[in-house]
Order: sequence, then structure tokens, then C-alpha cells
Amino acid sequence: MSLIIDEKDLEKLIMVGDRVLIKPKNPSQKTTSGLILPPTVQENEKILSGYVLKVGPGYPIPAMTDEEEPWKEKQESVKYVPLQARVGDMAVYLNKSGYEIEFHKEKYFILPHSAILMLIRDEALFD
Repeated sequence: MSLIIDEKDLEKLIMVGDRVLIKPKNPSQKTTSGLILPPTVQENEKILSGYVLKVGPGYPIPAMTDEEEPWKEKQESVKYVPLQARVGDMAVYLNKSGYEIEFHKEKYFILPHSAILMLIRDEALFD
């Protein structure tokens, strides 16, 4: 079951924590020998690939303070360990680890960063 989001703009979606939004790459409809694969075979693949569209801030860590003064106001500033994935990367990920959403009749996956097995980054894309 997929979640259908009626929001108008993809930019309004904010990833939380270590979550990554991925647009799956269109899988090949044929095998190398020329056999045509039905959609159910493609959906049951264990490993898929897609493009990273949004990345959360990372893994939250508690703020370490050396000063424990009782008269000072305590300000909790959350710090994050950043994720390796960047927008535009090609990600190879585990299919069953994420959640499928539908946005403007297209399929996307929300995955934890730990479900990504490998990233392919073309530095020329960022120049």
C-alpha cells in the first residue's frame, strides 16, 4: 500500500533525521536475453536503484556542554552527524526497507540511510 500525497510542490517536503527521498530509476523491461519481464517481477527485486531527491539533516546527537552553571538558561541545540548521500546521487538500496509514496502519480521511496548499500556520485553534476 502506498501513501498518496496531494501537496502541490515537492520542495515543501522535508526529510526528517536520517531519511532519504529517492525516485526509483525505471527498471529495464527486458532481460539481457530479450525476455520481457512483468511488473510483479520488477517490484519483487531485492535491490533497486534510484536518484536521491532530498536528504534529512542526519543522525541527531546530544549537545555536549562543558559548563554546567545552575544560573544559566539551558539551551538545547541539536547537532547532527551528516549523511553521506547528497541530492543528485544515484543510490543502490534495499527495496523492502523503505516506504512507498505516490506524489503527482509518480512513485517515490522514503528510506532510512542505513538501507542504502552504495552511492554513485558524478562530481561533474555539481560543477
